[in-house]
Amino acid sequence: MLKKGNKLYSILTGSCPRCHEESMYLDENPYHMGKIFKMYERCSHCDLKYKIEPSFFYGAMYVSYGVGIAFAVAAFVIAYLFLDAGLIEAFIAIIITLIVFMPVIMRVSRNIWINMFIKYDAKATSKSLKS
Repeated sequence: MLKKGNKLYSILTGSCPRCHEESMYLDENPYHMGKIFKMYERCSHCDLKYKIEPSFFYGAMYVSYGVGIAFAVAAFVIAYLFLDAGLIEAFIAIIITLIVFMPVIMRVSRNIWINMFIKYDAKATSKSLKS
């Protein structure tokens, strides 16, 4: 299911959207808060520049809103419908979920944003192997 060449692969792994060969982030763990936004400038395999233009990733804030809503709805459904929690407990579950998953939401949002503009190119991977 998650194979190179699939946008979902790049989004979930944080790998280069063009070649899927390396992580875009200096530290792959989003819970190292000091390094959460630290990215390589370019991919070492296909030479893709990650920050296409100044402030490119500001658009990821809009994606982050939608991803956050998805996490909040999932937390509500699990707490309220499956765990039989009341509305107050479900609301607390939403808040805790959003706090705990905030680093993941921010990274996934950036990954989705850049994958909206750059598509996988199998030739980009083969170019790096030939040089």
